[in-house]
Amino acid sequence: MPKDDRAHDASQRRPRVVVVGGGFAGYHATRALARTMGDAAEIVLVSPTNYFLYLPLLPEVAAGILEPRRISISLADALPAQVRTMPGEVDEIDLAGRTVWWVDPEGGRQAIAYDRLVLAAGSVHMLQPVPGVSDHAHGFRGIPEALYLRDHLIRQIDLAAATDDPAEQEARRTFVVVGAGYTGTELAAQGQLFTDLLARSRGMPERSTRWVLVNRSRILSGLDQHLADTADRVLRERGIDVRTGTTVEEATATGVRLDTGEHVPTRTLLWCVGVRADPLLASLGLELEKGRVVVGPDLRAPGHPEVFVCGDAAAVPDPGRPGQLTAMTAQHAVRQGRLAARNVAASLAGRRMRRYRHRDLGFVVDLGGTQAAANPLHIPLSGRPAKALARGYHLMSMPGNRVRTAVDWLLDAVLPRQTSQLGVVRSDAVPLDTSSPEVPQSPLGFPPADPPPVHERAAAEER
Repeated sequence: MPKDDRAHDASQRRPRVVVVGGGFAGYHATRALARTMGDAAEIVLVSPTNYFLYLPLLPEVAAGILEPRRISISLADALPAQVRTMPGEVDEIDLAGRTVWWVDPEGGRQAIAYDRLVLAAGSVHMLQPVPGVSDHAHGFRGIPEALYLRDHLIRQIDLAAATDDPAEQEARRTFVVVGAGYTGTELAAQGQLFTDLLARSRGMPERSTRWVLVNRSRILSGLDQHLADTADRVLRERGIDVRTGTTVEEATATGVRLDTGEHVPTRTLLWCVGVRADPLLASLGLELEKGRVVVGPDLRAPGHPEVFVCGDAAAVPDPGRPGQLTAMTAQHAVRQGRLAARNVAASLAGRRMRRYRHRDLGFVVDLGGTQAAANPLHIPLSGRPAKALARGYHLMSMPGNRVRTAVDWLLDAVLPRQTSQLGVVRSDAVPLDTSSPEVPQSPLGFPPADPPPVHERAAAEER
């Protein structure tokens, strides 16, 4: 029987605020609630992990620059002590009964009642009906995927060095990234430098690896033109095969077929085409736009004044772009999380709530090595100044582990990068989209020729 916490009624001394999701919006909403309300409210955070993941630096984990714990900040350490953190995956919300249900890490069913709900469920991979993608592509949204990808890249170079077959060598040294948004662009940039380093350490010729970046439109579409132009130039100068105006029509065990008719032999297909709101939102009976919950400028869901939605889960009108929604970015998620917290406190105290406002402070794009692009306050920067700014921005934005992260960067600059496989994550532990019911729960399978070695399996079972 599930544990059902419904004992929270009007006689309770403190109102209870439940936050669903521990990403950028949920974490900052929870922290702001604790600081604003103190002990005046009971604050509960339900999150599938016990850490806040600083996603912008995930490509550096896959490239072996940062250890995974550097960007996985413990919620218990980062949040005030009065916050109750409940580990689990929310699968049902009863809006009429004001109850949140979730499955805990050991399969138990739990429930909790609320007076106010902050819904920050986040997003999942955006899939497209491309044959073979769900079987052969690898997503990139979390620590398990980054760890698996790091091992996979090392394994491909090792296997390429071990074979005398030129065709197999070419396929294993070719890496295809689909989607040239923020994640795909940085992953291609960091990944290419990493595999070139691996190839040199295995005695292969300079620039013997091939990276192909495929995108329907230009690189970093939707971001500042300076960022897009700088990224495009840097990647092409490094030898990355940038294919704009191109799509993938089919993925197979031996490669991908582009809409130009070209077949690219590869054992690595990385799917970074974007994200969509968590499918949980579709089950709530709320009005949706592009899969996101329609909210007012104060982030409340119409018809449910006790429900506040923020981050990727919310279709928030963009005050700077009339008629459009705010983009699904960390900047918006952080600001919306903080505003949701303020408006929750205002609603409980009977005060006036504020509307969402946003000023674009610019973006940074880390392109690996000494290269980056940035436009702080719309001032275009590139090269080393942009790199210094990017790293400084990330250190300031991270809620913890700043010194450890800076030390990892320093060590990477002066010491050879470690290139051993750990084998802690199997491919079937990181399906392309575990939150999407239409995705088969089968191994990603980078092709059958690339199973995890037998000696890795015992460790992998722990994941």
